[in-house]
Amino acid sequence: MNAAQISHIEASHRLVAPIAEPAAAIFYRRLFELDPSLRPMFPADLSSQGRKLMQAIGFVVAHLRVPDRLLPAVSALGARHAGYGVQRQHYDTVGQALLLTLAEGLGDAFTPAVQDAWESAYALLAMVMQVAGQGSEAAAQQAA
Repeated sequence: MNAAQISHIEASHRLVAPIAEPAAAIFYRRLFELDPSLRPMFPADLSSQGRKLMQAIGFVVAHLRVPDRLLPAVSALGARHAGYGVQRQHYDTVGQALLLTLAEGLGDAFTPAVQDAWESAYALLAMVMQVAGQGSEAAAQQAA
């Protein structure tokens, strides 16, 4: 990611942060529209889950310029998600839901440059999470 992409993410996140609760609701609505089979992986009441999602996104945005702090936390998140049953293909669905949410929440502010920035950030973070998830799966298999 380059500095311009990070700036686009930071600026667009400032627009999303005030609407965090509805944005989280949009995200989960989109996620389950894209893949209804994911619904059982989540609690019935998504309010707490939505807050966690928005906190995680806020953490990522706040630390994009500090990869030494960001990437270990994202790696740990990926290892935890593997334990929840998250599979490789789920990352694509989550990425689509994120972009649809941003498009809906940002409206005209979701420019091609902003979309490209979020796609780049998500691709990097998803890769880090997947690698960590594979490591935790391998460790579990060795322990069994």
